[in-house]
Amino acid sequence: MRLARPSLVLAAAAAAVMLLASPAAAAVTPPDSMASMGDSITRGFNACGWYSDCTARSFSTGNYASVSSHYSRILAKNAAISGKNYNDAKSGAKAADMPGQAATAVSQNAQYVTILIGANDACTSTEASMTSIASYRASIDSALGTLKAGLPNAKVALISVPDVKRLWQVGKDSSSARSTWSLFGICQSLLANPTSTAQADVDRRDRVRQRVIDFNAQLAQACAAYGANCDFDDNAVFNYPFALSQVSTWDYFHPNTSGQAVLAQISYAAGFGF
Repeated sequence: MRLARPSLVLAAAAAAVMLLASPAAAAVTPPDSMASMGDSITRGFNACGWYSDCTARSFSTGNYASVSSHYSRILAKNAAISGKNYNDAKSGAKAADMPGQAATAVSQNAQYVTILIGANDACTSTEASMTSIASYRASIDSALGTLKAGLPNAKVALISVPDVKRLWQVGKDSSSARSTWSLFGICQSLLANPTSTAQADVDRRDRVRQRVIDFNAQLAQACAAYGANCDFDDNAVFNYPFALSQVSTWDYFHPNTSGQAVLAQISYAAGFGF
């Protein structure tokens, strides 16, 4: 048997390494700019002030040290992103608002975009007023289409909607949480009659949770259709068993600072790995 010449072996090995390494290297290159799309969770609502946005503590584009946001983690690796952390989310937003936010992200030439949306589509005044699955998907597809057309090389992180029923589970035994939910009419599709064990209420809570599960299934499908530049977190955020101590005591609904920190940790770890 004839042995290959050393020079040929080395050349072949080098070529193989380049083929294997190039896609991986491209996938983890930290971006020079980023934008966040979503609702009050991404705005850091109630994370530092009474019923107000606190964008500095946003899990995505904030710069508060203890939160260690996506932006802060990327900044530690790439100084070029400094000051280019655009928070395009709006408190109260639903999936229908995502195409408009996507257009804003395009105008900012963002190289990385996070999207967390759906809590307000499920947490409504009544079960009947929840966003339909078809409408939710249509809005997501429209937003992703805008991003793909305007920012074809940008990385897009789709983050699963948190398990809103978990909020009921950890808060239902707290009189403060129950009175706050009732006083401010928070997520009544799920949180109405929080201590009731009547079958109608049990079934209603399960249906609201199922709607969130269905939203997340649509996110996964939409991301797969988008292609390699989109990453879905595989329900990492939905599956995280958050505690009541990670929820703001002003509304017992939004993440507080520690909640934003764990959201940053979970969603970043499940993402592109910059």
